[in-house]
Amino acid sequence: MGLGAVADLGFVGLDDGTKKQPAVITGFKASGGKRLSSPKKIVNQLVSSLRAPVEHGFASLKTFRILAKMRMHPRHATALVRALMVLTHHQIAR
Repeated sequence: MGLGAVADLGFVGLDDGTKKQPAVITGFKASGGKRLSSPKKIVNQLVSSLRAPVEHGFASLKTFRILAKMRMHPRHATALVRALMVLTHHQIAR
């Protein structure tokens, strides 16, 4: 079993479909001035819906500028990031 990733359109073509490479799930790009078909648009929406919560999490972490100058063991950094995410979620839920 390999490692998989959901990526944006900047990574189209990265996954060559072999078993040795990790699976990279991306959307579809319109090419040659042609519009995307309806099923491909639905796939793009599904990929975006999977990526949105992660992107929102990264955006909220970037608001805490403390992460840019962090000098600590990764174990402690994980605890700090978790605490910041709890605070962010609590603030959004209010």
